Amino acid sequence: MDDEPTPFARECTARGWDKPAMFLRAFETTAALVGEPVVVTDRQFRRWRQPNPPRPRPRAWRVLHAMFGLSPLDLGFPGPEPSATVGAAGRREVVAVDRRAFVADSIGAAAGLALGSPEAVGTAHIVELREGLHSLYTLDDAYGGGDVRSLAVRHLRRVRRVINTGSYPDTIGRQLQLLAGETAEHCAWLYYDADEQDTARRYWGEALTTATMLRDLDLEVLVLASLSMQAAFEGRPRDGYDLARAAHERAVALGSPVLLSLIAAREARSLALLGDQTLARRRLADSMRMVERPARGRPAPQWAAFHGHAELDYAHGLLYTDAGHHRAAVPFLRAALAHQDRTYGRNRALYRLTLARGLVRAGEVDEGAAEAVSSLEHLEEVESGRVTRRLAEVRSLLDEVDAASAREAAGELTEYTEQRRGDGGWPR
Repeated sequence: MDDEPTPFARECTARGWDKPAMFLRAFETTAALVGEPVVVTDRQFRRWRQPNPPRPRPRAWRVLHAMFGLSPLDLGFPGPEPSATVGAAGRREVVAVDRRAFVADSIGAAAGLALGSPEAVGTAHIVELREGLHSLYTLDDAYGGGDVRSLAVRHLRRVRRVINTGSYPDTIGRQLQLLAGETAEHCAWLYYDADEQDTARRYWGEALTTATMLRDLDLEVLVLASLSMQAAFEGRPRDGYDLARAAHERAVALGSPVLLSLIAAREARSLALLGDQTLARRRLADSMRMVERPARGRPAPQWAAFHGHAELDYAHGLLYTDAGHHRAAVPFLRAALAHQDRTYGRNRALYRLTLARGLVRAGEVDEGAAEAVSSLEHLEEVESGRVTRRLAEVRSLLDEVDAASAREAAGELTEYTEQRRGDGGWPR
């Protein structure tokens, strides 16, 4: 029968928690006892009571288990248990892991390097330190800069300690200094992604100083291209264009089509923000042609691995968005999401939210609302200030629309945001 209570509702009634206020009070008390910083809303409790309830997040799952003395699976919630793994498309995926616990466990790989005696530093230490930086790149691609940046700062301190306490020949010293500059640049990127721009700017300044001191063209191009990106993000498109041009002038000598394509896309972004749509489209077309050329000259640097068709589709979508042509932007934003590799979890979250924003602005409210809600599945493991900002933007946009789908989606985004704050995931 449709009126038959669900297992969760039945167990709540048996314990006197059938009223939202009673349940929420018991949940809060249990959460405090078991040391789980998580809150549940009245609306979420009601959704849990319905047939086919949504799956609780890991912290809430553990509190429910403690409250009832039963696995939430027995209460009618969908599985699997948190941290369980399943096979998918020939690979293993971690399902609903606690993101911060995973990042903390990665300290050994990314920042807890055992370098042995600092008195004798050799090639093996350089390799190990560089592998730590590579691990930080991988964590950032998947989770965003929020939690990874503390690991990167620790890794930078470790490199600097080796520089200042170790004994090594000049060739090893140069490699250590370069590694410190590259790690400082990555710290800057992570703080940029966490939307802490002043700190990002400071680390980029340190990296540029190192690049200048070592006369290392690769690092100098990377920092200038990154500063161009930040300038556009902060609403300084003229600075962004000048920095991109400076990066381009230096990158020509490196002869990497992918690198030149990336810089051209940064130029196009700044030009669009300056209102020069014609030249912006021209530079974006140049960027597309370069990325499709057969590899020649030096290969693209590791940090530019993300740049490809998905990134260019996204750039095209933003170009039309900046010009107010939201309907024209939607196909490009949709293609960007479709083409984005699933290892780039942060980018997928950002792309889907940007698509939702474009759909709502184009008048496709129902579809935009659906995309906004679907984005929540990408956000579970992502900690990125830029993504948080875009989520808030989409939620505000939905609040302004007088449609049932928009109100429902805005409610779900609001509930999710409050829950993440309660979990300690988002500071504001």
